[in-house]
Amino acid sequence: MDTPTQQGDRSLTDFGYNQQLDRRIGRFSSFAAGVSYISILTGTFQLFYFGVGAGGPAYVWSWPIVFIGQLMVALCFAELAARYPIAGSLYNWTKRLGSRTTAWMAGWMMLTASIVTLSATVLAYQITLPQLWSGFQVVGDGTGTYDVAVNAVVLGSALVLFTTLVNAFGVKLMARINSVGVFIELIAAVLIIVILAFSAVRGPVEVLTETAGRGEGQSLGYLGAFLVAALASGYVMYGFDTASSMGEETIDARRTAPRAIIRAITASFLLGGLILLFGLMSVQDLTDPQLSSSTGGLQYVLLSAAGGGLGKVFLASIAVAITVCCLAVHTATIRMMFAMARDNNLPFAARLARVDPKRRTPVLPAVLIGVLAIAVLVVNIRQPQVFTAVTSIAVVMIYVAYLLVTVPMLLSRLRGRWPLPADDDGPRHFSLGRWGLPVNVLAVLWGGGMALNLAWPRREVYNATEPHHWYLQWAAFVFIGAIAGIGLAYYVLRQRHRTGVLADHAA
Repeated sequence: MDTPTQQGDRSLTDFGYNQQLDRRIGRFSSFAAGVSYISILTGTFQLFYFGVGAGGPAYVWSWPIVFIGQLMVALCFAELAARYPIAGSLYNWTKRLGSRTTAWMAGWMMLTASIVTLSATVLAYQITLPQLWSGFQVVGDGTGTYDVAVNAVVLGSALVLFTTLVNAFGVKLMARINSVGVFIELIAAVLIIVILAFSAVRGPVEVLTETAGRGEGQSLGYLGAFLVAALASGYVMYGFDTASSMGEETIDARRTAPRAIIRAITASFLLGGLILLFGLMSVQDLTDPQLSSSTGGLQYVLLSAAGGGLGKVFLASIAVAITVCCLAVHTATIRMMFAMARDNNLPFAARLARVDPKRRTPVLPAVLIGVLAIAVLVVNIRQPQVFTAVTSIAVVMIYVAYLLVTVPMLLSRLRGRWPLPADDDGPRHFSLGRWGLPVNVLAVLWGGGMALNLAWPRREVYNATEPHHWYLQWAAFVFIGAIAGIGLAYYVLRQRHRTGVLADHAA
């Protein structure tokens, strides 16, 4: 009988590729990949101040709402991961669900969005490290006009350099660092929940009903404020597909990847939700302006509850979480670039798809993505409002990329073409069965609604500070339209005539 590794290698051959990547990732490492990308400690601590500032303490209602919507998407992805455990999962799934053009657009949108997401995520260092030790503020003293922005680029660039080196060295080192980091993050999250719970000074009802006057005088009232505040949760709960993107490097991927996807988003919801709720229950004054300050936020709440010494230990854990989060984002982006290059769907495809024979990992994509991420970071130095807009746009593009999977999947179901003809006779361990259609419908409706909410031209999101420009306020539609248009034109006019598995990778 074949081992799970041999079964995975044979399965990849049935998909048209030969096995070149290093299949070493086990169950916990696969789960850790999804958890570290979502990274509850990174996301909640980075965006808490925005959510409270926009919607008051009651914004925490957005957390379970976003979870339910994203769970529908995750269930669809889990079903696909069980059938097609291939690198660059979204891109390869859409190849089988829709047209080659749709698949290329899904890969293009996810690839460009992920590079910007890496740049945006490394900025979380600036929120945490200077509070941990003042020496991390290496540019000025933090009071200058551009001190914080420039220092964020310095710290972020150092982190990108680290993730580039780790990914270039090989998946074994990446998996070990990621797994240790996630273990620390999970332990820290549980301890933070316990400390915040013991520090509670009010019940959950007071938190869940406190709007702090947000929405007053607006046309939609609190609903308008809540839709803005929901972005704080929407910005966090994605990336669970990372476990499936590393399917070619996962042992028994058909069984492991689907479970990792569901467990990652569920664990993130439970731990993150409890941190937000107990954090607000432990605050002495729910109207404290520090809660909605980018220099205060949830870090301020934790330091107040745990005290300076213990609080800084937790801040160090948050720094670890940020590190492995960025490592996971970089890793997933590499797999997407590799998967598209292997199909000769990117410029210089042969070089980008080359796998180092010793490290069994694509090195050039790791370096190129790192360079591009640092280039995007430089935008933050003098134009922070532009970077904020681009960061929001990147998240919208990821939601759009998800739609480019769930919509073709739904059309396949409605046309009676699902489940797709099996590419091999291997077992499939996860299926939605008769629940597939309603779950898929909800996934599409949720994805479309959330993408529209994220892209809506709100000045407080896309152009919060002066100078005010119409193109910044409408940046999501302008920028995404330009990226999609340029990508589509490039593919239709040039790349589609070259598409085909490179000889070095063909089974």
